[in-house]
This record gives sequence, C-alpha cells and structure tokens, in this order.
Amino acid sequence: MTVMTGASEQAADIQEMTFEQARDELVRVVAELEQGTPTLEHSLALWERGEALAARCEEWLLGAKRRLDAARSAAAPTAGRGS
Repeated sequence: MTVMTGASEQAADIQEMTFEQARDELVRVVAELEQGTPTLEHSLALWERGEALAARCEEWLLGAKRRLDAARSAAAPTAGRGS
C-alpha cells in the first residue's frame, strides 16, 4: 500500500486519475477493507479514499453520459430529415 498523504494531496492525485485507474484502485481498496485492516484509523483512511475514488468514477461516467447524450442530440435532427 502507498503511504497516505494529506487529504488535499490525495484529492489532487485522484482528480488526475483516468476512469480505469480510479476503478482499479477502488477495487483494491474494497478488497483490503474486506480482508480487514490492523487499525480502525487505517480502515477509516481506506474508506475515505474509496469514497473519493468512487466519486471520481462517477464523474467520469456522468461525463461519458453527457457526451453520448450530446452525440445523440446532434445526430437526431439529421436522422429524421429523410421523411
């Protein structure tokens, strides 16, 4: 496991992650939480990181949905002109 840094450094680190990086680390964090950690403090730190990673994944997914919606909207007017 990497050494935990300050919250603002962690947030910046997560904000620079791709969807795949955030998802993969979230899977690792969940697996570590499921195995049990030696201290409550470590568990809380993992939980907080997991929450931030989940939020980052959601940002990526919402962004992808917006792009798809925009592409569909742009294509919709031309699809109906042939009638």
